Amino acid sequence: MCPVAGITSGPVGSTLNGAAIRAAAAALATAEKTGTQIRLLSEDHPTITMDDAYAIQAEWVRMKCAAGDTIIGWKIGLTSRAMQSALGIDIPDSGVLLGSMTFPNGGIVPAGRFIQPRIEAEIAFVMKHDVPADATPAEIAEATDYIAPALEILDTRITRADPETGRMRTVFDTISDNAANGGIVLGAPVHDFRPEDLPWIGAILSRDDQIEETGLGAGVLGDPLLSMSWLAQRLGVYGQGIRKGQIVLSGSFIRPVEAPPGSKILGDFGPFGRVEIAFG
Repeated sequence: MCPVAGITSGPVGSTLNGAAIRAAAAALATAEKTGTQIRLLSEDHPTITMDDAYAIQAEWVRMKCAAGDTIIGWKIGLTSRAMQSALGIDIPDSGVLLGSMTFPNGGIVPAGRFIQPRIEAEIAFVMKHDVPADATPAEIAEATDYIAPALEILDTRITRADPETGRMRTVFDTISDNAANGGIVLGAPVHDFRPEDLPWIGAILSRDDQIEETGLGAGVLGDPLLSMSWLAQRLGVYGQGIRKGQIVLSGSFIRPVEAPPGSKILGDFGPFGRVEIAFG
């Protein structure tokens, strides 16, 4: 599944025209290719809206798909109150998972693949059925084939702070940048899970054998299934949805941990498994 139509005009609620949206997406693609971040889009376009940001994201995804990539699922970000407060919003955001973003559990990320990689620990859902936009958390649990411990590799093609003004990036920058998604690593499938246990799933994240962060699934809007419900509703507004076979990263319950070259990252989810990745 991939969008094929290009952006010809801005979406409803937009302040940017199609040319500006395409230019922003092209700049993000160049940043990824060259490893050189661009300045804040919110500085270049002070009136940018959330609809604009999602349109830029969609155009960037369309460009990736036109080059042969495929959509394999979704990610949910900004699910903790701390991260939402930092960006002055009260809702999560979402991005698209692509086939080129997957790394094997225990694998090595080639040197130079990412610009400024950071790691988050999450619960991934893999779907056995399509999810309606109005699905309840219980219905989403029923539509889930299995969950898996997961690491998300964050990367930012947009600078975190504008080099000229010092202003920090906004939610519009983050959404435009595909919610800062770079890669995913999945652990072994867990088919036998109870929905009521999800808020209590814990993770210990270590870098080079040193514990850096710990957290519980409850850090994701109180329950990862509530995060999944939010995503289903948001996608429905845009005529999209969570589909059978897709992977959904439900949101991090730790703060991002830097992953410099040569580092080894381990996410220990206790009885739910371990997932690890190294950086060349």
